[in-house]
Amino acid sequence: MKLVIATRNAHKLEEIRAIFDFKHLEVLSSFDFPDIPDVIEDGDTLEANAIKKAVEIAKATNCWAMADDSGLEVDALDGEPGVYSARYAGEHCSYSDNNEKLLRELTGKPDRSARFRTVIALSDPEGKVKTVAGECPGVIIEELRGTNGFGYDPLFVPEGYAETFAELDSDVKNRISHRARALQKAHETWGDLLH
Repeated sequence: MKLVIATRNAHKLEEIRAIFDFKHLEVLSSFDFPDIPDVIEDGDTLEANAIKKAVEIAKATNCWAMADDSGLEVDALDGEPGVYSARYAGEHCSYSDNNEKLLRELTGKPDRSARFRTVIALSDPEGKVKTVAGECPGVIIEELRGTNGFGYDPLFVPEGYAETFAELDSDVKNRISHRARALQKAHETWGDLLH
């Protein structure tokens, strides 16, 4: 069976492959289908974007497709950046731009609690779709720490740890992260389909 991971984000693809055991599947990604267009993520929720990506890629490739959408939800910012996490500082912004904006928005706010959340959608080639979700609570610190990971990892300290995601060994992060928890649920829920 072929499964297409609906992403052209190399960091995300590497993380998913490190977490999910695809022993009996031929795993492809959007990189393997250069002619299919990028899916426009215009949903109002992580769920809507994950579903849209999975269904469009499944139909375009005629394969099963798995897609995720992830976001950082900060309590003091009423859940922002949320669905706009990747483009919080504007279209075509860098990870650095997003981190700088997040720190500016949190200036003077005592509540630094936040969570990373991931929704994963799995679609068959006809567009029938299922979803699971995972989250990792933690706090946003006041300055960047660490060089591993990507995105907001240098600012996020997961609950129960003293290190940021960017300071933790990737094996640890891949066990406790929001994506890991969502992929674990995907494995438990869809294991029979994906073997």
